[in-house]
Amino acid sequence: MAALARAPIQQIADGLQAATGTLDCVELRPVETGLVMVRGRIGGDGQPFNVGEATVTRAAVRIASGEVGVAYVLGRDRDKARLAAMCDAAWQNKAQRAAIEQHVLAPIRARQDDEDARKRAQTAATRVDFFTLVRGEDA
Repeated sequence: MAALARAPIQQIADGLQAATGTLDCVELRPVETGLVMVRGRIGGDGQPFNVGEATVTRAAVRIASGEVGVAYVLGRDRDKARLAAMCDAAWQNKAQRAAIEQHVLAPIRARQDDEDARKRAQTAATRVDFFTLVRGEDA
């Protein structure tokens, strides 16, 4: 689900089309957009505090074979939330799992790994290593 949340909607739609063709589903509840409270901790282990609110869109669908998929995505993209929920439901179906992995998740993960590697390389290019010379009286 984390890979789907970071993926562009067109990549999810194209992969789902390649994996399953037209996937019929029923919305269990209408796609909704709302707010969630984001909490943080200073240093990762300090006292929790409220950072602010974030917009989240939720979708819940059932595909024809009976599996239920649920997705939450940051922002207001209703179509992306619905597609992610459809992928979740299709992945739960053992007959479709391999196709979803191959056509949807693998390309998304590969693109995200490439982007992460590029960002690490850009960051490494600006890295500065400091060192201290030992002076005679400090030894």
